[in-house]
Amino acid sequence: MTQEQNGSVGIVVPQTLHFDQPLTLACGRALPEHDIVYETYGNLNADKSNGILICHALSGHHHAAGIHHPDDRKPGWWDSCIGPGKPIDTNVFFVLSINNIGGCNGSTGPTAINPETGKPWGPDFPPLRCRDWVESQYLIMQHFGITQWAAIIGGSLGGMQAMRWALEHPDALRHCIVIASAMKLSAQNIAFNEIARRAITSDPNFFEGRYLEHNTLPRQGLALARMVGHITYLSEDGMKQKFGRELKTGNLTLGSGSDSDIEFEVESYLRYQGEAFSGSFDANTYLLMTKALDYYDLAREYNDDPAQAFSHAKCSFMVISFTTDWRFAPARSREIVDALVAANKPVSYAEIEADHGHDAFLIPIPRYMDVFHAYMKRLKQELGHAL
Repeated sequence: MTQEQNGSVGIVVPQTLHFDQPLTLACGRALPEHDIVYETYGNLNADKSNGILICHALSGHHHAAGIHHPDDRKPGWWDSCIGPGKPIDTNVFFVLSINNIGGCNGSTGPTAINPETGKPWGPDFPPLRCRDWVESQYLIMQHFGITQWAAIIGGSLGGMQAMRWALEHPDALRHCIVIASAMKLSAQNIAFNEIARRAITSDPNFFEGRYLEHNTLPRQGLALARMVGHITYLSEDGMKQKFGRELKTGNLTLGSGSDSDIEFEVESYLRYQGEAFSGSFDANTYLLMTKALDYYDLAREYNDDPAQAFSHAKCSFMVISFTTDWRFAPARSREIVDALVAANKPVSYAEIEADHGHDAFLIPIPRYMDVFHAYMKRLKQELGHAL
């Protein structure tokens, strides 16, 4: 439910779907039942051909656009791109954004109750792969009676899900838009994720993942994990422009007092981000999702040949990267493009000049918005909308 106004989808009410049938996972285990929390923006047309699926990134969730309450100061995480007249135009498209299983924003995950024990799943929640999210999303597609998405769109880990859709359900989407993503993680990325996980599991309040049963949270470890991760989402130039060596408190002048009073702006910012995240995100979810991210390899089952993997796709692709993104560098996006070209698939590519690092995919950079708008106009034309 939405109330569109002033370029925003307005006030949005999250919904919950319950699935009674077991969902078999890639690990061989099954979820006996599960809930998915989602939001929708815009209206589904008569032939259900205007659906857009938004796949979220590591710490994302269902709230991608609009606000939940008139007093909300911050809209959904991709509000710059979703709404009337925006690249993902809700005057034209029906947009579905969900919180993946394994998440901690209402969908079944480690904080949910395990029906077999009556306690939170915690560390007993089954390990997940990206394809498990795709299969749970496919169930939601069937619930809405959609036979083919106009597009599946995702940034970062969301882009990985979009690509997996193109291989697992090639007839189910007409366009795949992959932003700041990769076909698999580099060793450096895996290393950063492991450091973050070790920060969490080393927290004395972690209790081997059963912290909820001890009425506590591994907040310090989760805050450190977020601080490490957040650094990798920014660029050196962006951090220099935003913080430089400015001080939040204290004075570096010789003889001016105790060094214990000195705090750099960047230190204050990272501490704030870490503390805020540790109070809103679940540690077991973070472990679960970073491991799924590490294990993702699009071409593993295709003789490690990306072109062979993409030979199964039937959709058109748009790939976007950002110059200062070193977590998912432009070279990784060009590898996707090269594989698609080798597989003789239609693909458009844009490399956007930006100082914002990996976080650039969340920011309304003018050229990024222009490129995104231009590609989405093609989808409008396919649906018969005048431009």
